[in-house]
Amino acid sequence: MKGYKRLIALLMFAAFGQMVNGQQLKPVDAQSTVKFSIKNFGINTGGRFTGLKGTIHYDPAKPQESGFDVWVDAKTIDTDLSARDKHLRKEEYFDADKFPEIHFVSTAVKQTSKGWSVTGKLTIKGITKEISFPFTTAIKNGAYLFAGEFKINRRDFKVGGSSTFLSDNLKVYLSVFATKT
Repeated sequence: MKGYKRLIALLMFAAFGQMVNGQQLKPVDAQSTVKFSIKNFGINTGGRFTGLKGTIHYDPAKPQESGFDVWVDAKTIDTDLSARDKHLRKEEYFDADKFPEIHFVSTAVKQTSKGWSVTGKLTIKGITKEISFPFTTAIKNGAYLFAGEFKINRRDFKVGGSSTFLSDNLKVYLSVFATKT
């Protein structure tokens, strides 16, 4: 019985140590959202991507040591209009057959006066640019919810060609629900 109690204590200590030293998390696509909004012909429009995958290393005691390596499936673009979605998968826009993933890999997480900010490399259509944006973290149903938003210029990634009807700038909204792996 004594050996059993020691084993339980050792396992609890190991589990606590893993929580203190960070956790490997996996995004849950069905409970996460990756949305965007952009003006087209002067009217706000938007859509979403699914197929969210990747890994997140997160230590609530040391968020600055966190790391994000996540991507979505470019073919899953959904703007609630299938003809437009098909058009956006073509070469001029996301070229989803050639570049099936939109990928983000963090390079730094820093504390700011308003909370936390992540910097990393965003890759769309094989073009990688550095971006930074604020994010929040909350515990929800025993898992983590990361939320943030950022703006990018679509032309930086050669999305949408030289369209004059489509705004150059768009906003991306993230709500990533992640569970322990």
